[in-house]
Amino acid sequence: MTKRIQIVTIMLTCFLIPNSIVFSQEVTKVGTTAANFIAIDMGPRGTAMGSAYVSVANDVSAMYWNPAGIASIRSFQSMFANTKWILDLSLNYAGVVVNISDIGSIGISATFLTMDEMEKTTIMYPDGTGELFDAACSAVGLSYARYLTDRFAIGFTAKYIYERYYHSSAHGLAFDIGALFETWLSGLKFGMCITNYGTKMKLDGRDLWFQTDPDPIVSGNNSNINSSFQTDSYHLPLLLRIGLSMDILKGLYKSNLILSVDALHPNDDVESVNVGGEYVFNNVLFLRAGWKDIFKNDTQQSVTFGGGLKYEISGFDVLFDFSYLYFHKLGDVKMFSIGLNM
Repeated sequence: MTKRIQIVTIMLTCFLIPNSIVFSQEVTKVGTTAANFIAIDMGPRGTAMGSAYVSVANDVSAMYWNPAGIASIRSFQSMFANTKWILDLSLNYAGVVVNISDIGSIGISATFLTMDEMEKTTIMYPDGTGELFDAACSAVGLSYARYLTDRFAIGFTAKYIYERYYHSSAHGLAFDIGALFETWLSGLKFGMCITNYGTKMKLDGRDLWFQTDPDPIVSGNNSNINSSFQTDSYHLPLLLRIGLSMDILKGLYKSNLILSVDALHPNDDVESVNVGGEYVFNNVLFLRAGWKDIFKNDTQQSVTFGGGLKYEISGFDVLFDFSYLYFHKLGDVKMFSIGLNM
């Protein structure tokens, strides 16, 4: 027991201290990528653990965190998660994974970010024009994973991304690739994943169309030439996650205690570190907590916590999970999910 705690202490020290120097850089590219909804962390279990989940992920939500994680699903799993996101946005995630013997695990996932309709306002009509508008974002992914050895798994996800704002829209394709490795040290796992490597996205639609006179000085020409604003193309929020985790109890007193740490390198922000933990009692009760965005200046996120329960009904495991995320100035966010395992 003492030896395991020492290993975890050394792991965290080696992982965090060297990066505290690198992660102090001030230059960022915040707000320079498209489709940032696909960078919102999905699933109550991972978010409750401070999003330090890339080496822990072994459920349906692994299709977001690390697709290699679904290789550990031996039969069938499904999950639906709902979040009342900041600014009254609604965030929903659903996924299904099936394991096919001798082939691997195949999964389908979908993410939807929506808002209620709002009344359009203009300078001439600041109280509203009577016309309503809304916006919606969605992503649909197909994942595949399998074990290459008894300790090493690899996984892939291909996804289609769509954004719509009023009458304008953009779409793109992205790919994720991840790996999981269980080391020979008891309970120590290593995970990595590159997410959202894909095409640029460019907004287009009739909101950008207008009519103009190309040369108002010349009389007699057509003053209503159809034209449109030329918008820029933007990269997707590319992210590299690398993490370590260890179960330091390994079933002692019917308990498990998983400690995890992730390092993140995004293309639109500074590097940061997440840490978290999960306590499991008798594989029925789950308690989780974490700290997110360590070494990141002016972050809105920090402490996270949550929990879950598992019930067995007619040979099926039904899981209920929740997480609480604290945003300093934007309010609290609560995420709930229900899952079904065979």
